[in-house]
Amino acid sequence: MFKFISALLLAALMTISISAQITDANFRIFDAKGNPATLEKIIDALKNADVVFLGEQHDDAAAHFLQAEIFKKTFENYGKERGVALSLEMFERDVQIVLDEYLQNLISENHFLLSSRAWNNYKTDYRPLIEFAKENHLPVIAANAPRRYVNMVSRGNRETLNQLSPQAKSWLAPLPYGEPSKNYTDKFNALMGGMPESSAGPGKILASQSLWDATMAHSISELLKRKKNALVVHLNGGFHSESRLGAVEHLARYSPKARVLVVTIKTSKEFPDFNKAADENAGDFVILTDPKLPRSFTQK
Repeated sequence: MFKFISALLLAALMTISISAQITDANFRIFDAKGNPATLEKIIDALKNADVVFLGEQHDDAAAHFLQAEIFKKTFENYGKERGVALSLEMFERDVQIVLDEYLQNLISENHFLLSSRAWNNYKTDYRPLIEFAKENHLPVIAANAPRRYVNMVSRGNRETLNQLSPQAKSWLAPLPYGEPSKNYTDKFNALMGGMPESSAGPGKILASQSLWDATMAHSISELLKRKKNALVVHLNGGFHSESRLGAVEHLARYSPKARVLVVTIKTSKEFPDFNKAADENAGDFVILTDPKLPRSFTQK
């Protein structure tokens, strides 16, 4: 028990230490065209949104700091009249019951972490958002497809999912899930072109990536259907939502009327300058972060 408490204390101190280093000098906020913007403008834009996608690089400490700030300010500004909820790529749908038990104080944080397959950087990067949601009785969505089923697709193909039980299928987007758009496919293939060859092949990897996108979108859509006038703050890797592709496109299929805001947060070697070729239209807002900041722990 003492070791566990010590680990939690260390994690909290590390979070405070990293966050304490981050100031306005460590990031720049722009609109889609590269005009200077502010955090307040992002929060103000949420009054016309049902979902905000916060795209991140998973080891970007500044991004995690900003995500926590945006989530808190969203609740402070809209929580009285709207059902603010948090949605996370970082938890898979089959652990929703575990996440709910922790939010309801039914289980300890130790058991929550043991049973939820939390990412290695949970304590430093995502714990502040979960704890804020818990303190304010806000729902949190474990949005992602279980990794074992994503791996099934990359090893075989999307049709292998048809062999799963009804219970297992309930943790995925409805089958058959949607195909990726041409723009998303082109972007994915361009990315893969700079990576080592995979035995799975780019087509299978793209199909597995699309399962992530579709399942996260379906998870968000289901909450929008359950809770009238909800406002969902969703965290995912930037590729899943950048340029309003990926999960954003799948959400449009499940909830065509949902109003979406995309905020892409990424480290830039050209910081603090906005590079039109690389950054324009990467999001409704684009936040560039200082690459000199210490990186946080990496995901599993």
